[in-house]
Amino acid sequence: MVLWLIGISGAGKTTIGRKLEKYFQEIGKKCYLLDGDEVRDLFDRDLGYSDEDREANIKRIILGAYLLERNDIVGIICNIGPLEHLRQLARRKIPGYNEIYLKKDIQISMENDVKGVYKNNLGKTEIVGIDAAFDEPVTPDLVLEVDKQTEEETYQEVVNYVINKYGEEYRRRAIW
Repeated sequence: MVLWLIGISGAGKTTIGRKLEKYFQEIGKKCYLLDGDEVRDLFDRDLGYSDEDREANIKRIILGAYLLERNDIVGIICNIGPLEHLRQLARRKIPGYNEIYLKKDIQISMENDVKGVYKNNLGKTEIVGIDAAFDEPVTPDLVLEVDKQTEEETYQEVVNYVINKYGEEYRRRAIW
């Protein structure tokens, strides 16, 4: 399976992704968290933030997600995923693709700005949701309004989704 966490900067993708990574490790499932910034770093940041460069980077991430799934590794993808046509490409190419939309208000993201994305880049480069497009998802598998719930509630909803879709083998067992 591939759990692709999408949403604007500051929606909590990496935070929830790390919690999911720990969860899968604890239940003995091979997993890998693939972050969009990690892919940019791997290629020595050869791509900028133009529409064409963003698209090329997302296609690299789709390939990574595809390879993880093909090798029976749970892929946890943390990437804005702003373009619907690329999300549809991922859905067509990756049989176990699960789109999880962490929906967050842009104003709240800008106020909190944990990573400094808005403060450090506003007016310098295009920011998804402000200057660059973020297409609202057409067919997400799960939508979580993260401004209306705690981090733990968001995480637990994703875990419940996985258990409901993939079965009891994904439930954490109590050790007595």
